[in-house]
Amino acid sequence: MSKPPPNSPKQRKRKPLLAPEAYLKGIREGDRVLLGQAITLVESHKPDHSERAREVVEACLPYSGRSIRLGITGSPGVGKSTFIEALGMYLIEKGHKVAVLAIDPSSKQSKGSILGDKTRMTRLSADPNAFIRPSPAGESLGGVARKTRETILLCEAAGYDVVIVETVGVGQSETAVHSMVDFFLLLLLPGAGDELQGIKRGIVEMADLLAVNKADGDRVSLAKEAQRSYRNALHLFPSKESGWNPPVCLCAALQSEGIPEIWEEVQKFQATTTQSGYFQQHRQEQAKYWLLEFIQEKLAQLFFENPAVKEQWTEVEHKVVSGEWSSIKGGEVLLKFLSL
Repeated sequence: MSKPPPNSPKQRKRKPLLAPEAYLKGIREGDRVLLGQAITLVESHKPDHSERAREVVEACLPYSGRSIRLGITGSPGVGKSTFIEALGMYLIEKGHKVAVLAIDPSSKQSKGSILGDKTRMTRLSADPNAFIRPSPAGESLGGVARKTRETILLCEAAGYDVVIVETVGVGQSETAVHSMVDFFLLLLLPGAGDELQGIKRGIVEMADLLAVNKADGDRVSLAKEAQRSYRNALHLFPSKESGWNPPVCLCAALQSEGIPEIWEEVQKFQATTTQSGYFQQHRQEQAKYWLLEFIQEKLAQLFFENPAVKEQWTEVEHKVVSGEWSSIKGGEVLLKFLSL
């Protein structure tokens, strides 16, 4: 029998876990390799990794929170990667350090490449002041989102003062991203039929800025028309709790046009909401939300891992499906096995 190649999983040695202080030191010193290893711990399902990841996140917590967290979403083909690269390069030129994180719980189903954005953003990924990290594939949205939030804290401890969270998948990922960022940006296309069709009202309501991308060449007039449509539509929405009126901007990310103006709006938002107290209040509300999310996730895990629940599940499920029991009765029977 021939030996497996040297780089195969069977031949690779597991890297020993470092002490939390060693990860913290490396992260604080800007060691991107150690930052990547710490994020891998956060993403891991192994019990010993989970415990060490918690220790590392706790160690980094005092050094976190000093960034502006941007969420960016938009339909496929809108140019998110090009826009993020243009924005990232502009910010680096201004002296910022930029981290880009992606939430993509759908990649396992779509068979898409989780590393697609990293290969497209070649200039940004090669810059020493940028850090690009795709999310793990094939997880539930809640799991990916929670780990992305912890990754934000690690990146902030590493000195990244602008953290961009991109939604790669579609569906509920926008809500998840909105729950962990300070500013939510929606990218749109000019002339894509009726501009208000196909975009969920909730996503538009969440947006702090709408940017019509690819507003160049013969698409400028279409982009301006879309801009007017969205400005008119936004008047129909209730006022935002932040007191901020979302602007509708034009940009052409491929030519880096409109990027400075968009960043100026982000800074205005931060200054306005910081002065009003909303900025900090919003982060505190997000922290409470993620506390509840974590508790719900752990309770569900305890429930489904309970031996008695596993044993009775098939029988209870059959009674509910056949109509012998209501779903409420079935749930109550199973929940009795979960002793807290």
